[in-house]
Amino acid sequence: MPSTEIQEEDMNEMEEMEETMPMAFCENGFASIYPCNDYDLMTHMPLSTFGVAEANDSWGWTDPETGKEYALVGTDRSTVFVDITDTENPIYIGNMPTATISSPWRDVKVYQNHAFVVADNVQGEDSHGMQVFDLTRLRNVVNPPQTLREDARLTDIGRAHNIVINESTGYAYIVGGTSANGGPIFVNIQEQKNPLVEGSLTQGGYSHDAQVVTYSGPDSDYTGKEILIGSNENEVVIADVTDKANPTIISTISYSNVEYAHQGWFTEDMRYFILGDEVDEIRVGNNTRLIIFDFTDLDNPLNHFEYVANNPSIDHNGYVKGNTFYQASYRAGLRVLDISNIANRSFTEIAFFDTYPEDDDTNFDGAWNVYPFFESGNIVISDINRGLFVVRKSQ
Repeated sequence: MPSTEIQEEDMNEMEEMEETMPMAFCENGFASIYPCNDYDLMTHMPLSTFGVAEANDSWGWTDPETGKEYALVGTDRSTVFVDITDTENPIYIGNMPTATISSPWRDVKVYQNHAFVVADNVQGEDSHGMQVFDLTRLRNVVNPPQTLREDARLTDIGRAHNIVINESTGYAYIVGGTSANGGPIFVNIQEQKNPLVEGSLTQGGYSHDAQVVTYSGPDSDYTGKEILIGSNENEVVIADVTDKANPTIISTISYSNVEYAHQGWFTEDMRYFILGDEVDEIRVGNNTRLIIFDFTDLDNPLNHFEYVANNPSIDHNGYVKGNTFYQASYRAGLRVLDISNIANRSFTEIAFFDTYPEDDDTNFDGAWNVYPFFESGNIVISDINRGLFVVRKSQ
């Protein structure tokens, strides 16, 4: 290759590196004050930036028109929107205030360029409902940050703990609410600003969290069906929710030392389901534990194996991308697991970024959620105590 082309290539690489320069490289086990392994700190915005006391859930949105990436972070009193496209210069665009009173539990998901937000509050059956916010409005905010009001609100569902969306069908599933025995409520969001309740699943009891997919896994009996996997406190519930007027439970499964079946995620081939039990670390005394199920036959789910980490922190939310599992593990921060050997009952921790540097104790502080689905490789971490972190795999 001619030397001029080499120089131009080097310059392009240098410019790209400059555009994504970390706030702190992960060097000698630390990025600034944060313990780390193979992940750099790209940006950090503390709670004071948003004028809130605590953060909770998070998600992400990529603007299909501009390619910009946005972090959506739930807080005790709002949902905040941050442009993280240029991680050296993140922009706090604004916040959508809570519909009623403050809450330590807020959950947000995205469908068709709209954010859907629910909130839970133990002080009573408030009417927070589901807020709908048109994310394309973020393109035109002048003099940020601004207070932004919702575009629509579904009020007849009361409060709720979580929201799940099947993007391939345009249905939201609201779980952990004050109706349907706490089970999933089916909401048609195909017209995003006009959500409509179409039914619920009252059997199976309270559902803390769920994943809903249009099934393409190994069990051909359910190919093309809309399948819900509910993390229902004392068991996991598999249900066919294709017919919103007549949902049916396919099967249920529990596991040893069940304390609180909290949240889980399918592997991409839908053969295995990875579940976190939120309070076994407290009540049983084990280290961080994941329970892995074999869902090859949805009518006959099997316990596959358990992965136990090398730290005592409480596990919270986790997601699969390819052969990697990204887990928010409270005081242990983000933990990154290689799950490529799942068939042989083996996980390996390959990286981490600890947003709670004080310790890895068994307490409800630190990383609440992670969002690992941005094409750029940016990973959002919402930390209860320290706000928004964006990290990226070290180069």
